[in-house]
Amino acid sequence: MILTPRSPQDGIYPATDYLHAIEVSAASRLLFISGTMGLDQDGYAPQSLDEQLTWIWSNIRRILAEAGMTVDNIVRVTSYLRDRAFVEANQTARLTALHGRRIPTTAIIAETLSPDWLVEIEAIAAG
Repeated sequence: MILTPRSPQDGIYPATDYLHAIEVSAASRLLFISGTMGLDQDGYAPQSLDEQLTWIWSNIRRILAEAGMTVDNIVRVTSYLRDRAFVEANQTARLTALHGRRIPTTAIIAETLSPDWLVEIEAIAAG
């Protein structure tokens, strides 16, 4: 699989901690990860945002492992945040989980199905 960043440097606003686009070529598989919450193995949502973000990325890594993939295979992330104040923590958690690798991302302020779920993240991985 070949990943080619496509983030123009002029004629468009600058991408900061993400890429405008990434071209995926020579990939033989795509994995679409549904909205994943920061729930532990018993389905419990910790109260703190940081704990939920830790669980989200742990859960995503487990889903990826099931498909024989790692976070290095992630090519797109969409985050649904209950509060605008969660943007920075979410960004930091994503960059940490991806080892600083920038990818196309979108963050949306939305009401989650449960008020206990502070963040929900969906992802696309290619391999």
